[in-house]
Amino acid sequence: MNSSLLSLLVLAGIAIFLILRLRSVLGTREGFEKPPALPGSGRSDPRRDFEVIEGGPDEDIIDHVEDGSDSAKALAAMKMAEPDFRVGEFLQGARQAYEMILMAFERGDVDGLRPFLAPDVLESFESVINQRNEQGLTIEAEFVGVREISLQEATFDRDASEADITVRFVGEMTSVVRNSDGEIIEGDPSEIKRQRAVWTFARTMGANDPNWALAATDG
Repeated sequence: MNSSLLSLLVLAGIAIFLILRLRSVLGTREGFEKPPALPGSGRSDPRRDFEVIEGGPDEDIIDHVEDGSDSAKALAAMKMAEPDFRVGEFLQGARQAYEMILMAFERGDVDGLRPFLAPDVLESFESVINQRNEQGLTIEAEFVGVREISLQEATFDRDASEADITVRFVGEMTSVVRNSDGEIIEGDPSEIKRQRAVWTFARTMGANDPNWALAATDG
């Protein structure tokens, strides 16, 4: 086996390892295996009974979750803690955050990620970015759009005013991996792939900081 072929095989092996790590923090793309959850994605937050806001069903809530469900009660409690909170507006913000976080990760922009991620999630993202840089691999990606977005679950700890909202995304993007010589070793710039992800955003309701942080990811 000549040295050129051996070098190519080594680079391919490194690329496959890093690509699998990348998918484990961002979600799964159609056709790939399901990644493990990040630390924190299996949290069991306290569940409590909440009263639904009086005056009939809240359309802003039941447009996204089943009326009377635990998630509906949790969202109602969030509104009691922070009357200006709107589920529809939150999901619009989550859609924008999904694109910003996804593309910052692809570019390896740790500083761009920092304001939007909880510490354990930032650590996991940064670890993959550092490994990618050490191997001289770069990713070129283009975000096509969010095909689907849905609220999967909401929980609220009334004592701590801590809210968690889990959102499922189906996005579309193109992506290629290049080695240090600029050669494509994974992907096709003309092929649009679906990116499936389940992200949990967290925030203390009523706090001065209006921003939600990405607290957990799962595929």
